[in-house]
Amino acid sequence: MQILKIAIAALGLLCLPAFGQDEVGSAATEPVFNALDTLWILLAAFLVFFMQAGFGMLEAGLVRSKNAANIIMKNLLDFCFAALGYFIFGYAIMFGAGNLLFGTSGWFLVGAESAVEGVPLEAVWLFNAVFAGTAATIVAGAVAERMRFVSYLAYSFLISAFIYPVVGHWVWGGGWLAELNFHDFAGSTVVHGVGGMSALVGAWMLGARFGRFSADGASNVIAGHNMPLVGIGVFILWFGWFGFNAGSTLGFGDPQLVARVALNTTLAPSTAAIAAMLIAWIWFGKPDLTIALNGALAGLVGITAPCAVVGPQAALLIGAVAGVLVVLGIDWLNRLRIDDPIGAVPVHALCGIWGTIAVGLFGQAVLGSPANGLFYGGGFGQLGIQCLGVLACLSFTGIAMWVVFKVIDVTIGLRVSHETELRGLDIDEHGMESYGGFQIFITE
Repeated sequence: MQILKIAIAALGLLCLPAFGQDEVGSAATEPVFNALDTLWILLAAFLVFFMQAGFGMLEAGLVRSKNAANIIMKNLLDFCFAALGYFIFGYAIMFGAGNLLFGTSGWFLVGAESAVEGVPLEAVWLFNAVFAGTAATIVAGAVAERMRFVSYLAYSFLISAFIYPVVGHWVWGGGWLAELNFHDFAGSTVVHGVGGMSALVGAWMLGARFGRFSADGASNVIAGHNMPLVGIGVFILWFGWFGFNAGSTLGFGDPQLVARVALNTTLAPSTAAIAAMLIAWIWFGKPDLTIALNGALAGLVGITAPCAVVGPQAALLIGAVAGVLVVLGIDWLNRLRIDDPIGAVPVHALCGIWGTIAVGLFGQAVLGSPANGLFYGGGFGQLGIQCLGVLACLSFTGIAMWVVFKVIDVTIGLRVSHETELRGLDIDEHGMESYGGFQIFITE
């Protein structure tokens, strides 16, 4: 009996290493996630999603009261359609295995892989999906008060499913611009440039609102109905932008990098708002609130590409230039008779271009830039790459969006009728009013 016990014990000792090896081998096949990086990316995604509320309030305040519900409806549904489009097609095109132009695997996330090591695919998808939603919602303001609701929904799906992901693949998904070391840290071009160029094409193809320009070409102001709402919207957007820019570090392994990005995201919009306000004060004799608020947004867009690779001194200058550009951009659009009720094109397209080019001027290799910028002894190399990237991304976007809007116009129509525009899109498109009990019908 004693011999039998000893034999059983010996057998157990012999089997222990084998069981241990099986368990270790099994554990090695399971992914190991970084909890802190995952939490950081998710929190940043939540902040960027909250920016939808900021865009909605900004745009609702700057349109007339008869169109406020319509613009909120568009801000809600463009994200919903963007999420679906990016889930079905977008992530696969942007990060799937493929070629230097677009990805070709991972449809519906089947077989897709996380683009960030140590972070679950679901978290990475969410972070990128809210960026896609941002690119889509930028257009709502430029086409406000005259674009059909159903047409806007079709546009929202198409830009999020196909157009934005292609540009994203070029820059962030291992595409040809990534191979050239084009640098756009958080999306001055990839997100805001794409959205701003789409807004420009849409506003141009739709034409101006009734009464916006006189027969002699004079520009007539069509004032928004709720400026406090606009101001609150901009504060929400600025708050969410900390998630937009700092979250693009894609982890918290380098706290100094996160802090530098947050600092630059504070300084640039500050100088931009001040610069825009001063120019308006000089030109118009009054410090205009709308221009100051758009100035802050211009600074945020301008610092989005270089926020990780420039020092705070450069951030101050980048923001100030953006504040000047947004005022000039509004004037240029008026001269071209392009109606942009919110100022989306100057803020997102023009300042997105500036912010991306600024990497080639102020970027520092020691801070993570692919090369030193022109003002730091790097010559014209990185500057040329940045200009090439901007030209390629916005040219592709402009052509693609012209095709999208043209197809929509031919099939279901882009613009509401003149009568609907006069009555307001709230009543004719949604059968409701934004402010019950108030008479809002106007003939302008």
